Amino acid sequence: MISINNLSIHFTGTDLFSNVSFQVNDRDRVGLVGKNGSGKSTLLNIISGLLTPQQGDVVLPSGATLGYLRQEMETGSHKTIIEEALTAFDETRKLEKHIQKLNTEIGNRTDYESKDYHRLIQQLTEANDRFQLIGGQTMEGTTEKVLMGLGFKRSDFTRPVKEFSSGWQMRVELAKILLQKPDIILLDEPTNHLDIESIQWLEEFLSDYFGSVLLVSHDRAFLDAVTNRTIEIEFAKIYDYKASYSDYVTMREERVARQAAAYSNQQKQIRQIERFIERFRYKNTKAKQVQSRVKMLERMDEIEIEDKDQSSIRFSFPPAPRAGKVVLEGLGLSKSYGGPDVLHNIDFAIINSDKVAFVGKNGEGKTTLSRVIIGELEHTGTLKYGHNVQIGYFAQNQGDYLDPEKTVFETIDDIATGDIRKQVRSILGSFLFSGDTIDKKVKVLSGGEKSRLSLAKLLLTPSNLLVLDEPTNHLDMQSKDILKNALLQFDGTLIIVSHDRDFLQGLTNKVFEFKDRKIREHLGDIYDFLEYRKMKTLKELEQAKQVAGGSASNVSENKLNYERRKQLERDIRKTSNQVGKHEEAIEKLEQEIEAKQKILSDPAGKDIDFNQISKEINALNKKLEAEMLAWEEAHQKLEYLQAELSEN
Repeated sequence: MISINNLSIHFTGTDLFSNVSFQVNDRDRVGLVGKNGSGKSTLLNIISGLLTPQQGDVVLPSGATLGYLRQEMETGSHKTIIEEALTAFDETRKLEKHIQKLNTEIGNRTDYESKDYHRLIQQLTEANDRFQLIGGQTMEGTTEKVLMGLGFKRSDFTRPVKEFSSGWQMRVELAKILLQKPDIILLDEPTNHLDIESIQWLEEFLSDYFGSVLLVSHDRAFLDAVTNRTIEIEFAKIYDYKASYSDYVTMREERVARQAAAYSNQQKQIRQIERFIERFRYKNTKAKQVQSRVKMLERMDEIEIEDKDQSSIRFSFPPAPRAGKVVLEGLGLSKSYGGPDVLHNIDFAIINSDKVAFVGKNGEGKTTLSRVIIGELEHTGTLKYGHNVQIGYFAQNQGDYLDPEKTVFETIDDIATGDIRKQVRSILGSFLFSGDTIDKKVKVLSGGEKSRLSLAKLLLTPSNLLVLDEPTNHLDMQSKDILKNALLQFDGTLIIVSHDRDFLQGLTNKVFEFKDRKIREHLGDIYDFLEYRKMKTLKELEQAKQVAGGSASNVSENKLNYERRKQLERDIRKTSNQVGKHEEAIEKLEQEIEAKQKILSDPAGKDIDFNQISKEINALNKKLEAEMLAWEEAHQKLEYLQAELSEN
């Protein structure tokens, strides 16, 4: 349990928190929400011990462990992916060395009846028990599962961390935190670096996690899937709701409405009392009643209505210039960076007014194709642009496209032309840049401010094809809603790379899935696509296409179904036998390990080579781990086959 007591902190004379207190209990899943700059990341820094508040304290239980994933981290590791991930097992490694040392010492002793010898045996037994409890025998298998769940391939494991982008390096840091299994996990925008499939995997992991989770995210779907409690930070105060994000939004509106009604009723009562006092103040016959009402006002606890922060970006995209029917067409398009193709021989077409979502695991080529489309990367094959196509681009690494030495005003003023130059300050004001903030240099802006400035740039040049790569990163909930509404009103063609399911829902009419260097087109929005992927995963194999026209078909549909069922039944029997064999092997290995551990713990064994037996136990544990992984894969395959059989 975390206890935050009377926390206060202020920057440049402004309170960020003022006497804030709350507790995080065991297995709580808390979402921290609030506008950018409200103090969410600061609160995580205070809880983690990286920042000291001016007042108050944070109390953690004695011996409690804490893992913290910050928004931006630099690893600088020269290890491989698997080596870096395995550094999470520091305790396990130390325990392993301790066990080896005890085994060596026991092997060199001959005083089998002495107290010291029995003490060493006891220490070895306790160390082995602890080693098993923290997953020492399965740490490599567990590490592989977590890394693959976060999107890494087995072929990535032996590659150096430094070869990967900062986003993938952040995944390694997240994997290390999950593998350490701390009592408390703090996560600051963890989904910024994950694709949709990895986000869904992380949701399941955190939902079943034994400890407490405190996270900052602007991903509604992620918050709803993980959290059971929402803490809102606004105007240096916190409001605690025992609900996930969507329920919190409803409860908050109800609370504000009740508060406004109570405030209105009290103000009405106050006015009535004041009118009575003013009317009868100088009448002796009413003096007692007047004094009574004066005291009533003095004793009254006046209700304070919450001043909601109404500041938000305000904009809409200018009308799209007319374009031809086909906006973009790719034929046999390929792209590599000197090695194997990232995209290989792909064909696609995007029609005028299409709204297309690019989805898939990171590294599958979504950003690469976006940069090819805007003409930033060379490629092989053909890319044809339609008539009068004018492109607007928002890059994922937007900071690289802004001059860090220019001010906010200069960034917009330098590209504004004609009459629109007179509106630069108004445009910046719509994106929350006003007063002294327009003179800030780009290099000192936060991630959210850079995103807003980049969106402002898009308004200055009318486009009929918008290519947006992760535009919602660093935007708060309200800004995301406004951006989505503006895109819904946009009358041109849209290509958007995003992992934010809530943002994409209802925004696009097509999904391009990037997988294995190819793209595949799906009609519908993101949830139609996710439902399809779920069904495809369940069935494993694509269903046979229905044969159109009975006379044109040489094989009847019934025969196809019959042959498919027979094949499924054969596969189920074969896989079921494999599951049984793995279960027998696991049982046998567990019995062998148990027998050898009994030998080690037997103080009467004088002629035993304890060191050799410990090595044998370690070898058996590795075999057991391999059998467990093979059993899990076979069992999962069996479930998929059985599910498909039941649907045929």
